[in-house]
Amino acid sequence: MRGNPICLIFVAFSLVSQASWGQAEFQTSPQNPPPNQNLLRPDANYELGPNDQVLITVPEVPEINGRPFRIDSNGFIDLPLINRVRAAGLTVRGLETVVTTQLRDYVREPRVTITVTQFRSEPVFFLGSFRAPGVYALQGGRTLVEMLAVAGGLQPNAGRRIKITRRADSGPIELPNAVNDPERKVSYVEISLDSLTQNINPAEDIVLKAYDIVSAATAQPVYVSGEVTKPSAIPLGEETSISVTQALTQAGGLTLNASRGKIRVLRPIVGTTRRAEIEVNLDRVYDGRDNDLPLLPNDVLYVPRASVRAFMTPVGTSILTTLPYLVVTLAVAGVF
Repeated sequence: MRGNPICLIFVAFSLVSQASWGQAEFQTSPQNPPPNQNLLRPDANYELGPNDQVLITVPEVPEINGRPFRIDSNGFIDLPLINRVRAAGLTVRGLETVVTTQLRDYVREPRVTITVTQFRSEPVFFLGSFRAPGVYALQGGRTLVEMLAVAGGLQPNAGRRIKITRRADSGPIELPNAVNDPERKVSYVEISLDSLTQNINPAEDIVLKAYDIVSAATAQPVYVSGEVTKPSAIPLGEETSISVTQALTQAGGLTLNASRGKIRVLRPIVGTTRRAEIEVNLDRVYDGRDNDLPLLPNDVLYVPRASVRAFMTPVGTSILTTLPYLVVTLAVAGVF
């Protein structure tokens, strides 16, 4: 590798770690949709009911476009041109389909988008790598574990930590590791799914409140770089870790120039953009004198080049390359 690979890796993955949770807030305003694809339509599968209010966007129909409509007590909304439409019991996406179909009597290809602007009940948002992300009604005091079951749990490629973000007007999250952010007017906390589901810390099974956001990011891989055959990002899948030797095997093994005794693991320090350095002596691991270090998501495994071996390789190559010319020269000079 050229330059200073450790510094380059450090800077690149510090930026990734800063951005990983930066998209947690959800705005119901259609003028400010969040950039992450998973956050664009969290209410698409929300089941509508009486007293919900929806904003309908149809650029081809000015009488409807950009206007809010409230579902009445009987479950209907009154729309220009198409009159009464039953909305209760339909999802937001289902209502879009119904309105689109009925507007085709007046417009060839209506582009209908519906957004919930007011909810009849207390909603909670599940965003990111859940099996069924979306908006769910709390319907009374529901705990985090109960609502995780409603959202179908995590996808196989999800990380093993979830984040709960709560608006300041709902009060702080009552956990010792919760963080208050006065600028964003929220508090948030990260919780290990393993400790939650194994009931290691029952206090983490908090009662959710209206407009809480529960988000799960895709699991970060382990990055293997340096003197390996195939520098790569290794996904963990449903595993929480992978050992150093397993990661090196998946990366095709070490090159001839690798330093087996000074392999380094660069591990993120929580709450900072820095990384801690852990040195691994692979010879001692293979001899059974040291444990095989488990690598965690977003770890960087860097294999440096052995300085002596790196020096000897080009020298040896140079000698082998020039040897035929040396023999010929000496023969002509009468040495042989």
